[in-house]
Amino acid sequence: MNRLLGMLTVATLAVTSGYAQTDSTRQNTPDTIRVGNFIIVKKNKSQNQSDNTQEAKQDRSFNITIGNRYRNRSKNKNVSTNWFVFDLGFANWRDNTNYNGPAFTGQTANSGFIRNIPNSSQASNPVNENSFNLNNGKSSNVNIWLFMQKRKLVKDVLSLKYGLGLEMYNYRFETNVSFRNSPSPYVYNDSINFSKNKLYAGYLTVPFMINVTPSPIKHKNLSFSAGVSAGYLIGSRNKQISSERGKQKINGSLNMKSWRLAAIGELGLGFVRLYGSYSLNTLMQENRTGLKQYPYAMGVRISCF
Repeated sequence: MNRLLGMLTVATLAVTSGYAQTDSTRQNTPDTIRVGNFIIVKKNKSQNQSDNTQEAKQDRSFNITIGNRYRNRSKNKNVSTNWFVFDLGFANWRDNTNYNGPAFTGQTANSGFIRNIPNSSQASNPVNENSFNLNNGKSSNVNIWLFMQKRKLVKDVLSLKYGLGLEMYNYRFETNVSFRNSPSPYVYNDSINFSKNKLYAGYLTVPFMINVTPSPIKHKNLSFSAGVSAGYLIGSRNKQISSERGKQKINGSLNMKSWRLAAIGELGLGFVRLYGSYSLNTLMQENRTGLKQYPYAMGVRISCF
């Protein structure tokens, strides 16, 4: 009997000692949660680290296993993606055209891109500087960026921003200037008045900018960006509405340049930012048209960064 009691006592002490040893090391083992095929493992930080230290915050991560696939998702991402960014602003151009040059006053004025076609009210109706006057309040720039990405270069202060999107420029004329694309592109002053006369240019564009955020604070960060963009012309037309002809669209290149290179900038606070764009090359092919117009735009951008 005494022998049996002694064996039970030894067994009880062994179990108690094993349980205590397991319990003392439990805080160093990772917490594991299984949900179906999902296994979530939360890594514990070191006992000597404080929750208030920056190093402790950076070491927190979640390991997720989906079936046999393993992924490591860290809270600190070097690349952030913003889908579907929208711009809305005004468009105009800086006109450096020489309206006293041969394209407007020489013999090519009747056979080149500039056509001085007579109408019924006057012997000649020459194209001049006033022919390209824009309605500033209705000339617009609308951009749809499919995505914008920001890659950290120096912590959260300096980043590279790039993306892909569609830039759309609508130049609304106050005059009856008309663009035609057949048999070859040309422009002339029409003999009728239009209730709507608009020149459209659309570009598939890739922007590159350096972004600076002096004091990164979530949703309240002041930042500014500067860089360049390259765009390829994917659509252009002259849309007109009049009582005599109704609605008509003249599609074609209209002697616009296929590529557009622009200097771009951005200034923002939180989700709302101001943007600007200035074309480094002319809208039209200067050697064919004689026109030397540099488009620019400015407006509001809705973006997360």
